[in-house]
Amino acid sequence: MRSFVRRAAFFATPAIAISLLITGCSSSDSTESKPKNTEASVEPAADPAKESAEPSPSASAGPLLKVGQTGTYDVVETDEYGENPAVTTKMQVTVKSAKYATPAEVDTTNEPELGQYVVLTLTLKNVGSKPADFAAYGVTTWENKDTAAQDATTLEGVGEGPELDTTYKPGQSVTGSLILDVGAKGGIVSYDGGTFRVELPK
Repeated sequence: MRSFVRRAAFFATPAIAISLLITGCSSSDSTESKPKNTEASVEPAADPAKESAEPSPSASAGPLLKVGQTGTYDVVETDEYGENPAVTTKMQVTVKSAKYATPAEVDTTNEPELGQYVVLTLTLKNVGSKPADFAAYGVTTWENKDTAAQDATTLEGVGEGPELDTTYKPGQSVTGSLILDVGAKGGIVSYDGGTFRVELPK
C-alpha cells in the first residue's frame, strides 16, 4: 500500500510540476515582464541625478585655496588600461605664498609666454596610508574669467629649495615652489584638472 502511494505520488508529481511550470511561465510572461520593463525604463532616469550628486573619484573637484589656507585632496589611480578609477590615498596641500616675479627674479632671460611669472610656494604632505606621486609639469593650468585654461608650467625650474615633484610616503611632506607662467595677476591655478586649485592674489 505504501509503495503504491509512493508510486502514485511519484507519477503525479511531474504532472503537477509541469503544470505549475507552464502556469508560472505564462503568468510571468504576461504580468511580471511588463512591470520589470517599466522599472528598467524608470531607473536610468533616476541614476544621472544620483551620479551628479555623487561624482566619481576622477571627476570630483578638489579644494579651492587662497594663500595661507590648507586643504586635502584624493589621490586617484586607474588600472593598467586607464579605467576603474579608485582613491588610493590622501594628500594635504598648504598654500604658503604666491609672489609675482620678473624674469631676473626667477633667474632667467626668458620672458613669460603668457605674460607674468608667479612663484607659488606649497607644502604637500601625504596624510593617507599609501605612497602618492606628485608631478606638476604639464598638468598645471591657469585661467581667469576672460581667459580659458592655459598650460602654466615652465622650464625655469623650481627656484630655491626642494622639489615638490617626488613620491611621498605616508607622513612625508615637502615645502617647495613652482615657477608658473600666468596671463595676469589673479585668476585660478589648477593642478591635474582641478585636483586642487589656488586662487592667486591680484
